[in-house]
Amino acid sequence: MAPEREMTRERHPAGATAAGRPRTRLDQPRPPRRRLVPEWDPEAFGRLSERIARFLGTGRFIVWMTVVIIVWVLWNVAAPRPLRFDEYPFIFLTLALSLQASYAAPLILLAQNRQDDRDRVNLEQDRKQNERSIADTEYLTREIAALRMGLGEVATRDWIRSELQDLMKELEERVDGHHRSGVFPAEHPRGRDMDDH
Repeated sequence: MAPEREMTRERHPAGATAAGRPRTRLDQPRPPRRRLVPEWDPEAFGRLSERIARFLGTGRFIVWMTVVIIVWVLWNVAAPRPLRFDEYPFIFLTLALSLQASYAAPLILLAQNRQDDRDRVNLEQDRKQNERSIADTEYLTREIAALRMGLGEVATRDWIRSELQDLMKELEERVDGHHRSGVFPAEHPRGRDMDDH
């Protein structure tokens, strides 16, 4: 009976804080937490900043900004008083331009940082490619040196021809020398006469 009572008893986690804690399952991912700050994709934001920075660096943007400023100033100088929205010191225009500049500068810096990151990756890839090229060049240099050393011991066609020509000359000289000196006295007419006497 005692063992049955122990098996039916449920096990609870030990400790004072474990009793009030909800059980979490380790085989499932945690549900996402709610955040007060909105989330955004850094890549998408970076691409958008690069587009804006690229547009800010074009002549089209300068022309349009110049046209807007000229129209703004002319409207606020020449239009009737009730239609003017920014009088002579053009404080609202100054505020708009400073606001545009305050947003443009960080966007341009962000685009430059992204470009620096890309350049750094490209430089690293170029450096690795150069290292591979140097290693390949050194390997080929060693192989060519080994081939040259091996060819120094191999008989080439020109060397064989020169050796054969030297042998042919030497044989011709011996044949000519034998005919003159009478190497074979039995065939020489004087040799027979001398043997007879």
